[in-house]
Order: sequence, then structure tokens, then C-alpha cells
Amino acid sequence: MGIAADRIAPFVGKLGVLVGVLTAISCSAFVALPFVAGTGPGAQVWFMALILIWVVTSSVLRAPPLTLLGKYAARPAIPFLSSLALLGYGLAGAVSPYLGMVLRNHDPRLPFVISGVVLLITTLALSKVERNLAQAPRVAKQPVPAKSLGRVPLFFIASMVILSLGYQLHFSINSTPFFLRFVKPDQLQWLMPVFWIGFNIAMFPASVVVKHRGGLIVMGAAGLLGALAVLAAEMAGNLNILIVAQFMAGAAWGCMLMAAVSAALAIGETGAEGKVVGLVFSALALATFARMAAVAGGLRKLPEYAPLLHWAPAACWSVAGAGLLVIAASRVQRSLVRQV
Repeated sequence: MGIAADRIAPFVGKLGVLVGVLTAISCSAFVALPFVAGTGPGAQVWFMALILIWVVTSSVLRAPPLTLLGKYAARPAIPFLSSLALLGYGLAGAVSPYLGMVLRNHDPRLPFVISGVVLLITTLALSKVERNLAQAPRVAKQPVPAKSLGRVPLFFIASMVILSLGYQLHFSINSTPFFLRFVKPDQLQWLMPVFWIGFNIAMFPASVVVKHRGGLIVMGAAGLLGALAVLAAEMAGNLNILIVAQFMAGAAWGCMLMAAVSAALAIGETGAEGKVVGLVFSALALATFARMAAVAGGLRKLPEYAPLLHWAPAACWSVAGAGLLVIAASRVQRSLVRQV
């Protein structure tokens, strides 16, 4: 979808149309899921087909809208706008435990219909905004000759895969057992959002640093700080320390993800914004798949793999963070040499 956005972006107002049409298909498939499932086992093929359609078409809501930022926004404003774009992601993570508790006794088809309709309306509004922007004067940008992606972008994407894997292992696998050391299961819905509260709060001040120092530096520093937070959560002796550690881990992940989007838009400013941002989301998906495979394979229940799962998040964040800081420092050094 990111590559498709790059190819369509030069045509005035067409990117918003692509997003709107595919989102309409995605929302239709999503709303239909509980209704088809309710018809019984005979609808399994149709149910799986709807899931496939929904998953593929919903990808249009990831890289293409962010491509609009790289296309129309002034470069200094991109970190703050990236924070705004990811705010919904963080808010969804924070409120999902509460929504699950509130909607538990309601018709399960209701949230499908409400979310599908609201998403479609929001996306159509986005398409209208894109057409208005296309008719307005463009933000003046320095012309940059087209060139292929080099080694730094490849290292950046590889680091994003490692950072994403660290997030998946820490939040989706280790966080619940951490909290269950101190609380009962019915209290988890009040504690799991702490991670996302830190995520939402930290992005905006970090966007100021990205604006002046670049995304790679912030990603690297946040990776190292996040590794320390994960270690603190692992060794927390009481609930209060664990809450602070989870907040800091969420803040670090928010800084990493926001800086990654900003860096991707900067790396792809030659017309490959969608491609590089799409690779960022592909890295997130690959890490999610790896976590699902680990759970399905029963690694959590194997004693010999327990230490690996506990320490892997800190290792992922520290190794990738240190590597990104080295790359960022070398780029700064080369820039200073050219100036001299």
C-alpha cells in the first residue's frame, strides 16, 4: 500500500480517493464478520474470505495517510504531526481494556457496526481534506534528486524489526505475568493501560527533539532508556516500582515509534515516503507474527525458554538502540566534515 501511495501521490487528489474506496471495502468486510459468523459452521469459507479482505484493505490506513504528511507538510512540522497521527494508536491501547469490560454484556455486533461506520466517515473526511490540500499552494521544499535507498535505510528497517520484537515480547507476553506477581487477574484492566499512558505523553515532547536532532538519535536513545525500563520491570520488588517501569517503557516505545515514522518520511523524501513508512509497518507486522508464533509454539510454557523471553526485550531494545546511535553519530560526523 505504501508503494501504491507513492505512485498515486503525483496525481492531484487521487490518493484520498484510493484511501476512501479501500476503507469502504474494509469497513464493509469488518461489519459483516459477526453477521456471517452467526450463520454457523457452514460459513467458514466466507468468514475467512472476509477476514482476508478486511486485513488487506485495512493496510491502506497505515502508510498512505502518513504519506500525505511527507507530501504536503513542512519538514519541521512532521515530528509533531506524526505524534498526532500515532495518538489514536496509543489511545486505543489505553482504553481497550475498559471497553472490553463495558461491552462485555452487549451485543457483540454493535461495536463492529459503530466502529466501521465511524471509521468510514472519518476516512471520507480525510479524502476531502486531501483534495483541498491538492488545490492549495504547495509547501516550498528543496528539490531532491531521486535516488535509491542506501545502507542507512536498510539498517533503519532492520533496527525497526528488532525494536518491534522487543515491544511485542515485553508488552504482549511479559507484562501480564509481571503484574500478576502483585495483583489479581481482575485488576489487570486498570494496570495494563499504564504502558499506553506513557506512550501518549512522551511522544509530543520527544517530537521537539526529533525536529532539531533527527529521528535516528531519538530512536537510539529511547531504545536504551526503554531497555533500562524493561529491566526495572523485570526486577521490580513492588507494584509501585513496576507501574513506574511500565510507564517509562511505554514512553520509550512511543518515542521510538514516533521517531521511526518521522525518520521514514525524511529518508523517503525523494518520493519514496510511502515505501519507507510501509516498511516500518511491515516491521511491526513481522514482529507481531513472531510473537504469535512464539505463543502458538508454547515457548512461554517451556522452562528452558523462560529466561530468553524475560531478557529478550531488553536485549532487543539495547542492541538496536546502540546501533542506531552509532549510525546517527557517524552521519553527524560526516556532515561536520563536509561543512569543514
